[in-house]
Amino acid sequence: QVQLVESGGGLVQAGDSLRLSCTASGRSFSSYAMGWFRQAPGKEREFVAGVSGSGVRQYYSDSVKGRFTVSRDNAKNTVYLQMNSLKPEDTAVYYCAADLTPVAWVIRTTPGEYNYWGQGTLVTVSS
Repeated sequence: QVQLVESGGGLVQAGDSLRLSCTASGRSFSSYAMGWFRQAPGKEREFVAGVSGSGVRQYYSDSVKGRFTVSRDNAKNTVYLQMNSLKPEDTAVYYCAADLTPVAWVIRTTPGEYNYWGQGTLVTVSS
């Protein structure tokens, strides 16, 4: 069992930065990969970024590559999503998710492949 709690969302203007945090509890944090997803109103949940269990490997969607950075601090059981140069189209509820399959170096991009989810945090970017 893993519990995930996100924080850091809010209302910002286009071009601003925001950092999301997701703190996990329940199972050895470094043993599983983590992902960030987002869901805008009327749209499906989409992959944003992921990080391997060790933190060495990261993967990004094309829409955020070069603007967002995913990282993790395994000593604090926390994964981060640093979002720079935010655009109105980044507006969505952002979720962190844990992939508990025993291949922590693989970063998956499909929501159904993740086992546990946070409650989500709303990011609104105004133009």
